[in-house]
Amino acid sequence: MNWKNAPAGTKSFAVMVHDPDAPTGGAGFWHWVVINLPATLTGLAQGDGGVDSKNLPQGASQIHNDYGMAGWGGPCPPVGNKPHHYNFTVYALKVDKLAIPDGASTAVVGFMVNQNALAKATLTARYGR
Repeated sequence: MNWKNAPAGTKSFAVMVHDPDAPTGGAGFWHWVVINLPATLTGLAQGDGGVDSKNLPQGASQIHNDYGMAGWGGPCPPVGNKPHHYNFTVYALKVDKLAIPDGASTAVVGFMVNQNALAKATLTARYGR
């Protein structure tokens, strides 16, 4: 996942990956949330979402996803469902670092990200089994 042309004033990035089609009663399913990515970054590579966070830039933080772990959780729609949409959204933020309390939910993090967003861009992929 790569990006370019961040707006003026960008001080950090966040990436959030959400499946709105998950059968969760309307909440969807969060597969990955990573915050406090430096403004100099222009992308993330395969493996950057490892639970150990060793490939992420210093200072970046992964938030617990709906699998209950801080790291990338791949798509796994129920067999037989229509293909699900996976929204990969990168946010350009106006702050160097989001002050997120330990154990914060994805809803709280999403609120903080959106409150500090200068711009965002989304790539939607589809996957079914």
